[in-house]
Amino acid sequence: MSDQDQSTASTNAGADAESEDVDAEVRRFAARHRLNFRNAGLLRLALTHRSVLNDLGDELSQGAAPATLMNERLEFLGDAVLGLAAADYLYAADPDADEGTLTRRRVALVRTETLAGWARELGLDEALMLGQGERANDRMLSGAFEAIVGAIALDRGYAAGQRFVRRFLARDAETLIDAGVAAANPKGRLQEALQARYQIGPTYRVITAEGPAHERTFTVEASVHGTPLGVGTGASKREAEQRAAEAALAAIPEKLDA
Repeated sequence: MSDQDQSTASTNAGADAESEDVDAEVRRFAARHRLNFRNAGLLRLALTHRSVLNDLGDELSQGAAPATLMNERLEFLGDAVLGLAAADYLYAADPDADEGTLTRRRVALVRTETLAGWARELGLDEALMLGQGERANDRMLSGAFEAIVGAIALDRGYAAGQRFVRRFLARDAETLIDAGVAAANPKGRLQEALQARYQIGPTYRVITAEGPAHERTFTVEASVHGTPLGVGTGASKREAEQRAAEAALAAIPEKLDA
C-alpha cells in the first residue's frame, strides 16, 4: 500500500470512528428524552447546525446539497408545528379570547428566549453539533429545538410533534404569557410613549454588524432628535431594535427630562 493509500485509509478510519461517536451521542440523547425514532438519521440531522458545513468538505465535494446536511429544513418544519401546537393550546384554553389576544399570547409563547430555555433543558447546548470554534447561542438553540420538533413530526407524525410541544406548554404557558405579553413589542411601546409625552418618534441606527454571515450580531442605537436613548444587540436588525427600544423605555425620563 502506498503512502497516499495509507493516509487515505487512516483518514477514513478516523472519520468512521468520529461518525460512530456522534451516532452514539445521538442515541444517548434520544434515550434520555424517551424519543423513539424510526429513522435516527432525522434526529442526527436535527442536531446538526449549519456551521458544520465548514468541516464537511468531502460531502460537499461529492455533490451533496448543503441543505441536506444541516437542520434548517427541519427547523422550518418544526416552526410550523410549534406554531400550530401553540395556537391549538391557546384556542382551547380560553374560548372567549379574540383573535388579537390569541395572537399576542402565541407570540409570547414562542419567543426565541423561551425556545432556547427549553433547548437547554433538553441539553441541546451540549448535544448540538457545531463547527469548530462555535458556541451555542440562543438563536442556534431555539432553531435546534424547532428542528427536533420537525424531526419528531416527520418520523412519528404531526400529532406526536404537537404532543412533544404540549409538554412544555402545559407547564409553562401561563407564566410565559404573563411575562411575554408585558414585554411584547417594545418598539411600539416606545413609539407610543414618545408620541404621548413629546409628540415625536424614535429613530434607529445600526452601530455595528459583526460575525460570519450565518451568525451576524447587530448593535442598534435608538435615539430621538439626536439624543441617544438606548442600545441593543440581536441576531437580526429587528431583534436589536427591540432590545434598543427596551433600553430606551427605561431611560426616557433620565435622558429627556434632564
